[in-house]
Amino acid sequence: MKAIAIKAQDAFFKDYNAEEVKKYFREDYIQHNPHVPTGLAPVLGFLPKLKEAGTTYTNHRLLQDGEFIIMHNTYNNAEAFGAKEVVTFDIWRMQNGQVAEHWDAIAPIVKETASGRSQFDGPTKVEDIDQTEANKKLIANFMQDVFFGKAPQKITEYISAKQYDQHNTMVKDGLDGLNEALAYLASQNNMFEYHKVHRIFGEGNFVLTQSEGRWNGKPQAFYDLFRVKDGQIVEHWDVIQEIPAQMAHSNTMF
Repeated sequence: MKAIAIKAQDAFFKDYNAEEVKKYFREDYIQHNPHVPTGLAPVLGFLPKLKEAGTTYTNHRLLQDGEFIIMHNTYNNAEAFGAKEVVTFDIWRMQNGQVAEHWDAIAPIVKETASGRSQFDGPTKVEDIDQTEANKKLIANFMQDVFFGKAPQKITEYISAKQYDQHNTMVKDGLDGLNEALAYLASQNNMFEYHKVHRIFGEGNFVLTQSEGRWNGKPQAFYDLFRVKDGQIVEHWDVIQEIPAQMAHSNTMF
């Protein structure tokens, strides 16, 4: 299924080929991107604009969890997505070898970050496949205890004190960096609020959560990717996107 996903992605952002897109995407394709109407026809109508702009993509991480494909991508010449360069998480639900449904979150690429890391660099190899379910459970518990405040004092049980590589643009590496950022947000009365985890996807050492909440006084979609090693979180990437009041469909972002 991963190979099919890359072919589908190439049909869009490499070949701009409508016939190939029809081959890999279902006619009743369900869209959750807030700015694109649902169905295949709007997607096909978008192709000439992508080709004219020369929009291209690079895939950095490719995961599979059952019928779902998870991609961590960057796009160039992507003004149609909000900036010249953007980073995304794209989730596809596959059905009979075709893309049936799509969710995503998009953010502009920031060149200077608190940690000096980019929003997408770092390890890409999927390892520890036999630990997939255990790692998903670990992250589910982490979300409840730390992000939802059930037992925040347990944070050191989840995040490694030896290594915590951070890709959020505003947060430095390590537990100290995370605590510093959280303290600042609290002082500004602007803490991230996680209201609901909609889905948890994982393959081996990578686990992605798709959540809904508020930040900056506005509803947000939170996508958090964690790398787990020896039962602890050692790396974190994320994309946060504001949920618009008006959407191009009635499917919601989730």
